[in-house]
Amino acid sequence: MKKEQKKRQDRWRRHKHIRNKLEGTLEKPRLNVFRSLQHIYCQIIDDTHVDKNEKRCGKTIVSCSTKTKSIREKAGYGGNVNAATLVGEEIAKLAKEKGIVKVAFDRGGYQYHGRVKALAEAARKGGLQF
Repeated sequence: MKKEQKKRQDRWRRHKHIRNKLEGTLEKPRLNVFRSLQHIYCQIIDDTHVDKNEKRCGKTIVSCSTKTKSIREKAGYGGNVNAATLVGEEIAKLAKEKGIVKVAFDRGGYQYHGRVKALAEAARKGGLQF
């Protein structure tokens, strides 16, 4: 097995363990983070949503990434701490517009370090409570 595949499988395993303990509700939705080499993405998700076939499915309430036009213009390159900070501020602003104050932070199997930490701290400064 290649090193990259092993790292990806390890992250999926960690993410699965986190998701077994963490669930987003309408009162306290889940703030999910995904990072790639060039971009960072985050979503606020209600995991208790039920679709028309009576199946539980996560419904994205708000989303933001470095591919968003306003952030792309400010940040330029999306794979650094500065871009993650801008995404954190933007997601907090969008969440407040929807009336969301409290969230459960889902770091997606990544270490709470670097870009993930910068996004979380910027979201806290923007008014979200973890």
